[in-house]
Amino acid sequence: MTAPEPDFRLRLARGGEDVAAAQRLRYEVFVEELGGDGPMVDHAARLERDRFDAHAAHLLVVDAAAGGRVAGVYRLLDEAGAAQAGGFYSEAEFDLAPLRASGRRLLELGRSCLHRDYRGGAAMYHLWNGLAEHVAQTGAEVLFGVASFHGTDLDALAAPLSLLHHRHLAPPGQRVAARPPGAVAMDRIPEDALDRQQALLAIPALIKAYLRLGGTVGEGAWIDRDFNTTDVCLVMDTARLNARQSRIYTRGAAR
Repeated sequence: MTAPEPDFRLRLARGGEDVAAAQRLRYEVFVEELGGDGPMVDHAARLERDRFDAHAAHLLVVDAAAGGRVAGVYRLLDEAGAAQAGGFYSEAEFDLAPLRASGRRLLELGRSCLHRDYRGGAAMYHLWNGLAEHVAQTGAEVLFGVASFHGTDLDALAAPLSLLHHRHLAPPGQRVAARPPGAVAMDRIPEDALDRQQALLAIPALIKAYLRLGGTVGEGAWIDRDFNTTDVCLVMDTARLNARQSRIYTRGAAR
């Protein structure tokens, strides 16, 4: 028998069980698949969690046709939540002073992932639609967050990091910068020596989706040894989306 077509539903986590369901999916993706770890990861219960979870909203896309199975998640941390948590998650890696000085309403996007059974399909469209609705409801003006390349081999990542630096660097007023000691330069290959097509292919699909929406990146990348990733900070000014990009944003983008 063939499996039924997914029946996706969107909701914000309603309580501890929903948050735990998000953390279980994150464990499957970030710990089991990508080899990550962290001080609050619960390996016995298979939960990927941290101190920011209690202060954030958790957006879930669930498959009602599969008994409410969680297909994808997003963690959304606003300024009030960040104040309670002692800062944004990204601030451990990037200096957010330009964004904080802007006086605009900030929303940090994080821990985005899809269950392996739902990748390459409509689940990400639904997740992004939910994000768009949340942004419209809350009036968030600047979206930002850490996005990752798997691995920490800078030679292997030299081309895509260089392409991001040369073509997608944030304007000075939004140019967050990677903090030492984990900071590394992204401009590793001169622009005229880049194979742009090959570099683009090496950029993770989620990062490319943000770029299509007008997203930019901060100065420098950050090596995250716990999660075995090389991180960049993506910044998107919702006011700068043109009409074409707004239509893409409303209907979502695949990962």
